[in-house]
Amino acid sequence: MPDYSERVAIDTESSTEPADRLRADMVARLREQGAIRSPEVAEAFAKVPRERFAPEAPSLAAAYSVNDVVITRRGADGRATSSVSAPWLQAVMLEAAGLTRGARVLEIGSGGYNAALIAEIVGPEGQVVTVDIDPFVTERATRFLAGTGYSHVKVVLGDAEHIRDGSYDAVLVTVGAWDCPWGHLPAPGGRMVVPLRFCGITRSITFVRDDDRFVGLDPTVCGFVPIQGAGAHHEQVAALAGGAVTLTLDGGPALDTAALDEALTAEPSELWTGIVARPDEPFDTLHLWLATHDDACTRRTPWWRPRRRPGLPQTSHPAGDGLDLGLSSGGKSP
Repeated sequence: MPDYSERVAIDTESSTEPADRLRADMVARLREQGAIRSPEVAEAFAKVPRERFAPEAPSLAAAYSVNDVVITRRGADGRATSSVSAPWLQAVMLEAAGLTRGARVLEIGSGGYNAALIAEIVGPEGQVVTVDIDPFVTERATRFLAGTGYSHVKVVLGDAEHIRDGSYDAVLVTVGAWDCPWGHLPAPGGRMVVPLRFCGITRSITFVRDDDRFVGLDPTVCGFVPIQGAGAHHEQVAALAGGAVTLTLDGGPALDTAALDEALTAEPSELWTGIVARPDEPFDTLHLWLATHDDACTRRTPWWRPRRRPGLPQTSHPAGDGLDLGLSSGGKSP
């Protein structure tokens, strides 16, 4: 894996794959995938030089990979604290925001590239403000935006939790959030696109106002670096059964890992629901339904690694053309 702690310069002159060709290929693929649906978003992706905002990418081709993130900064623990999001996700969120010419847009979480895309869509008569809490990120974004012709984008250093002035036509959040304190910022008819993390999964949700409330539309499973500052939230993560099981909790009391390890090796207890899921049925929607109907689900999310230790409970059970859904606790395989 490349070391992203220092910048890796991309030599666009000597590359065997010119950036303009890679950019065109990226737009074509995003159209095929359905991530890009409008000519305005397509034109923005075709024009903004992504490689100029992602010098940490190991190659020019990697900078334009449709499904890959470019990590731009890591913390002391090695975890990413800033990145340039994958093009597919940026396209999906920009389409969801419904941006128009002349719109006033706030981006929470900077990087420069996404702000440049927004600036292309809203045009010179629009306004783009991008906010980040990390001075490394804002300095980098300011420099890259100026170097690519987008110096009119306003880059602000600060904690987005404390933004008071609103009336934006769109608010796009590009960090993983556990709350949404920005409901006062959209103008009437405006939209918020927020990656909300709950029940161990992040979903980009488009919020539109409906009288005195917001309605969430089109939840898309995704991933973002966690928000910092006043809105930061720390999950509890426990590695159980020698690392074969990882348990993540949104909150609650401290975990008793010894007791949990013992539960995983005890005699299994199973309860089958009688519900059968088709092989092509997405589980993210089921997970979202459970998260909004059962408080217990919002507090814990277990993940079983593929190389599970012998004796751990099975997580699924084949049944004809579908899958029986059930709950299993205990350790020995049935």
